[in-house]
Amino acid sequence: MADKKPIFTKQASSIRADGSRNYVHPADVKGHFTRRRNLVFAVLIAIYMLLPWIDIGGHPAVFLDIAARRFYLFGYSFNAQDIWLSFFLLSGLGFALFVMTALWGRIWCGYACPHTVFLDGVFRRIERWIEGPRNTRLRRNAGPWNTDKIWRKTLKHTVFLIMAAVVAHVFISYFVSIPELFAMMKQSPTEHMSTFIWIFVLTGIMYFNFAWFREQMCLIICPYGRLQSVMTDKDTVIIGYDSNRGEPRGKASDSDSADCVDCGRCVAVCPTGIDIRNGLQLDCIGCAACIDACDEIMVKLKRPTGLVRYDSLRKLVGGERKFWRPRLALYAVLGVIGLVVATFGFRAHTTFEAGLARLGGVPFVVEADGRVQNLYEIHVINKQSATHTYEIRALNPEDFEYVIAIPDIELKGGKGQRVPIFVYSVDGNDAAEVRLSVKQVDAESTEDDKVINAPFLRPR
Repeated sequence: MADKKPIFTKQASSIRADGSRNYVHPADVKGHFTRRRNLVFAVLIAIYMLLPWIDIGGHPAVFLDIAARRFYLFGYSFNAQDIWLSFFLLSGLGFALFVMTALWGRIWCGYACPHTVFLDGVFRRIERWIEGPRNTRLRRNAGPWNTDKIWRKTLKHTVFLIMAAVVAHVFISYFVSIPELFAMMKQSPTEHMSTFIWIFVLTGIMYFNFAWFREQMCLIICPYGRLQSVMTDKDTVIIGYDSNRGEPRGKASDSDSADCVDCGRCVAVCPTGIDIRNGLQLDCIGCAACIDACDEIMVKLKRPTGLVRYDSLRKLVGGERKFWRPRLALYAVLGVIGLVVATFGFRAHTTFEAGLARLGGVPFVVEADGRVQNLYEIHVINKQSATHTYEIRALNPEDFEYVIAIPDIELKGGKGQRVPIFVYSVDGNDAAEVRLSVKQVDAESTEDDKVINAPFLRPR
């Protein structure tokens, strides 16, 4: 019957009994998991801030030019016709997150989620620098509004607002580019009102989130916290409390008590305010702060570390963890299928597009000399960022007489052009198909010619 118990327990970490909010002020903590998180935070923030500045092939490393419907990713250029490829990118990230959660719980939330990265890596650090450690902040918040409290709060929220504006501007630069953003900043907001409104709104949202809403984003808004309950099981590695070692709790000097001395340090450092000793909870974001805090106490008491540790629920109660489970096998199969399809999908990505269509109006014209005329239009699109020249040639000139208005087209990056093509039947020839080739001719290209065709209509 033990296996029938729920994996998660309910714990109102940020709500008091009367329904009011319990503002969480996590204490400072040191340890190897905290150092790893800080390193990950620094790397991710650096990547976020630097990507718009890194030039690859004349464009930022990541540039989503929605206005021009052009997208540049690490030297590769895509246009609106390639939007279907984003399905593989998003689904691949989704499957990776599923596998990560099935294996290690909410490690994404604790180490790589943008909300956690900026909240713990930037805004809470600023708060500590200005207002001091946890106990100092709690005493000041409970005290009267004096000069010390006013200037610290004012300075903190001013810096918060500036940092929110910086993060918002960097985010917008992914869509307008850094040079264009700097040019906009030198002009009046009325000259680029839509961009100004976006930055204004994003700054307000980020300030509200990081200055006040904070852990409520993880507990209330983010759906991933709820989804984890269906993606984890008793063999998922999570942060857990070894009750066999820790219970019954008591003072360090009490010979009848177990290893847990009920110091409350694991609760004080938790960014969502939960007590990990109550079992796995939906509010736990897997940051491992409680592990470092508990290990620190255990070292001081000269007791073995790992009372709170990364482990599976099955192993925490004395069982053996199973790595391969049906859900992991399912994720692996679906992931491999997705990888194969994505490989073929990205291999199908071409540097230019060419299409042949019949112009509207009469389907054909019979001229005075008996020849039949069909009118077509070929549309060539340069999907690359640089200017290239494309050659249009007939593949079966012995079957038809072709008149190509512009046989050689020079197209700038992301641009397209439509070229009319007149096709006339040859006496005694009843070929039914017009065949053309389009080839990039101004530079070396490993891509094959594009062969396009269309039916040739004539009176029956």
